Amino acid sequence: MLEVDGSDGGGQLVRTALTLSVLDDEPVEIEHVRGNRSEPGLGAQHLAAVETAAAVADAEVEGAERGSETVTFEPEAVSGGRYEADIGTAGSLTLLFDTLLPLAATIDEPLTVTATGGTDVAWSPPLAYYRAVKLPLLRQFGLAAAVELDRAGFYPAGGGRATLHLWPSDLSRVDLAGPLEPTAARVYSKAAADLADAEVAERQADAATDALHGLGIETVEHRTGYVASDSPGSALVVRLDGAPMGTDGSESGSAGSGPRRPLAGLDAYGAPGKPAEEVAAEVTDQVRRFRGGGAAVDAHLADQLLVFLAVTGGRVAVPGISDHVATERALLETFDRPVGVDRSGPAPVLTADR
Repeated sequence: MLEVDGSDGGGQLVRTALTLSVLDDEPVEIEHVRGNRSEPGLGAQHLAAVETAAAVADAEVEGAERGSETVTFEPEAVSGGRYEADIGTAGSLTLLFDTLLPLAATIDEPLTVTATGGTDVAWSPPLAYYRAVKLPLLRQFGLAAAVELDRAGFYPAGGGRATLHLWPSDLSRVDLAGPLEPTAARVYSKAAADLADAEVAERQADAATDALHGLGIETVEHRTGYVASDSPGSALVVRLDGAPMGTDGSESGSAGSGPRRPLAGLDAYGAPGKPAEEVAAEVTDQVRRFRGGGAAVDAHLADQLLVFLAVTGGRVAVPGISDHVATERALLETFDRPVGVDRSGPAPVLTADR
C-alpha cells in the first residue's frame, strides 16, 4: 500500500491521491490528513470526496469520518452509473467534481454524480468558472464532461445542487507552453435573488466590462442573472480568450494535429458589506497581474491541470510555482508520475513526458 504524508497539504492533496489511486489501481494510505490546518483531518467536503470516489471505484475504505487524520483507500473496478453526494455544508461542489474528472480516461460507460453543497464559495472555483473556463479548456484535450446547475449555493447555508456528467474519454497531451495574449473577454456575473433590487449582478458585470475596456480588452459576452439561494451572495468570473496555439504550445499553424485555444479565468466573490464594484475591481486587478506574465492559464488551472499532465503528458506555462503546485508535484512523485519545471522562459512551464 502506497503511503502518502498529508501533513503539508490540504484537501487538494487528498482528492488527487484518491484520483491517482483509482487510475493506478493502487491502494493508498493518507496519514496526517490536512495536518498543517487549524482543524486537521477530513472536513465535510473532503469526506464527501472520499465517499464518492469509494462508491465509483467500489473501494474498501477505513477512516471515512469527519475529523479523521488517517484514511486508507483500496479501489477495485471503476464503474459508470448514477451516484449522489451530499456534502451537508457549503463545502465546494466544484472541488468534489475535481476528484472525478480524470476518471473519464478509465470509465467504460457514462458516469453521473449529483451533489449538494456550495456551488459558489470562497477558496474554490465558482461554478461559472468550471463551466466557462475549466471544462471548455479540457474538452480541447479530449475530456467529455458537462455540469448542470440545479440550484445555487452560497456560503454559509450552501444548499446548492449540481450534476456532473462524464463520458468515456480519450485524453490527449495538454500542450499550452506559449503565453496567453488576451484577444477577448467574457463576463459572467450572478447574485442571489435577494440582491436583485440592488442590481448587484449588473453592477459587478458593468464595472468589470468598463475596466476591461480601459485595458484594451473587448468583452464579447456579458451575462448577468439572479438565482434562488438559501444565502445571499454573488460571484463574478471573467474569462480571457487567447489566440489559437499549435498542439506543441506555439502559435497556430505550427506542427501538430490542430490548434488549441488557451483560456484563463479570474474570479471573485461578493460578501455582506462588500460593494459590487469592489468585487469587479478585485477581478480586474487579477487580469492586470496576469497579462504579460507569459502564462497560458490562470493560477487555479496551474495546479488543477497537474493531474492531467501526470496522466497524459504535456507542457503548460503557469503564472508561478505556488505552494499548491509544489505540494501536488511532490504527491505526483510519490505515485511515480513526475512533473518537472522548465524555468528558461518568461513563465515557468510544467512539463511531463508520458
